[in-house]
Amino acid sequence: MRRRLLLIATLLGGCATAPPPRSTLPMLRLPPAALGEARYALSQRLSVTRLDRPDAPPQRVEVQLQLDASALLLAGFAFGQRVLLMQWDGKELTVQRHPMLPAEVDTDRMLRDLCLSFWPAEAVRAALPAGWSWEATAAGRELRQDGQARLVVARPGANIVEIVNPAEGYRLLIESQPQEAS
Repeated sequence: MRRRLLLIATLLGGCATAPPPRSTLPMLRLPPAALGEARYALSQRLSVTRLDRPDAPPQRVEVQLQLDASALLLAGFAFGQRVLLMQWDGKELTVQRHPMLPAEVDTDRMLRDLCLSFWPAEAVRAALPAGWSWEATAAGRELRQDGQARLVVARPGANIVEIVNPAEGYRLLIESQPQEAS
């Protein structure tokens, strides 16, 4: 079981097994209230590829995400078993982890990537430290430090988000299917 859970560490931890990051990206904890009227209830398949091993097959994990102005709720599943439950209400991040889930699974990175994927651009820009910007591009948006792209969020399809994070060494593909909210 430990070996199986190590496989998802890369996914849920923002490429936890990659080499040390060359640059530190700002961590974002945007309040769900900044979403306004937006509501999401999604079944997602996350596929991650390490940028230093582009020929390696991607690692995959299934996620259920519910997100609205009151809270974010994310449950991660591997091999039919829940291995992570993350709740964010804008004040407190609560995390329940399977005992075998590697410590490298970084919920702060996960929350940052969710904020960059779902929150309005104005909310992201307002939360960035000096020297950082959140810029629109033809393909999506870029998180830039002093004008240099550090992370790119693209939307190549209606239900697909692609995050390329050279600063931390991973490419994350998120395929979503709407679900009924519960």
